[in-house]
Amino acid sequence: MSHREETLIGTSRSFLQVKSKIPLLSRSKSTVLISGETGTGKELFARAIHYSSERSGKPFVPVNCAALPDHLVENELFGHNKGAFTGALIEKHGLFHEADGGTLFLDEINSLNMVAQSKLLRVLQDQEFRPLGSTKSRAVDVKIVVATNTDLRYLVEARQFREDLFYRVNVLSVVLPPLRDRQEDIPELARYFVKRAAEEFGKSAVQLSPDAIKKLVNYAWPGNVRELQGVLHRAVALAMGEVLGTSDLDVPDYGASGSPSTVIPETMVVDLGGFQTMKAKMIDEFERTYLSRILSAHQGNISKAARAAKKERRAFQRLLHKHGLDRRLFSAA
Repeated sequence: MSHREETLIGTSRSFLQVKSKIPLLSRSKSTVLISGETGTGKELFARAIHYSSERSGKPFVPVNCAALPDHLVENELFGHNKGAFTGALIEKHGLFHEADGGTLFLDEINSLNMVAQSKLLRVLQDQEFRPLGSTKSRAVDVKIVVATNTDLRYLVEARQFREDLFYRVNVLSVVLPPLRDRQEDIPELARYFVKRAAEEFGKSAVQLSPDAIKKLVNYAWPGNVRELQGVLHRAVALAMGEVLGTSDLDVPDYGASGSPSTVIPETMVVDLGGFQTMKAKMIDEFERTYLSRILSAHQGNISKAARAAKKERRAFQRLLHKHGLDRRLFSAA
């Protein structure tokens, strides 16, 4: 078993059902659609499909479609000939050319504009593309794996995604379960991430206390596996000892109701000196928790996190500075 396959960790029924489809998906030449919430491991799953296939010795090229500016999508995907436009001084190969013989992973395909969608549809239909400025099409042998965190059927109905492209990419499809639906996998995942983070920071064997594991299992994980990884990466980085306790985990405490605990001990209220002081403390804790969670969900990308929080980027950075949060501790390892 390869290292990439080993990182598909989990023994829950929902996860194993999805994982069992990898051999079939890797053997087929058809396009694969991977759906799932943000942070569920769609790229990791796509890599498993590629490295389990006969194309494993060829390139695996991941592309975040949401990061491609509209005016550059065609150039990035298909490349251009010399002189195709002002500034095109040399020929440039696109990502389809780079992935020839291997797999092209188009993440967040729902972010492509309608023009780019029509160009992609043509490639999927004909297995050939035309670089900008070229009069000739070029054949390409690429397995396409696409991913989305949005229901494409809904986007088709809203006329934001081409119906014909949807049927092209939805030949073989899988839906990755959110972490809240596979809670029994959290302890194993947590130990794996702690071990990997400890190795990265050159620390001796770091362990999770039973109470820490319980806290992780009881949390809802809106950012899924990516958020779990970020929380543990940060906990190991800042830990002073070899055992991580509940206080080392920057996640809210959840009670039996599944809601964050807001019970405040009477002694704490007395010690803090009144309503206004307690209110300020709770707001401060909320801000830090919210910022940590949203940074984890977006792997430390301040621009994306600020947009998700509906905050201006500079204002968002000021909040991070206020709470002493370093975005680098939230980036993927």
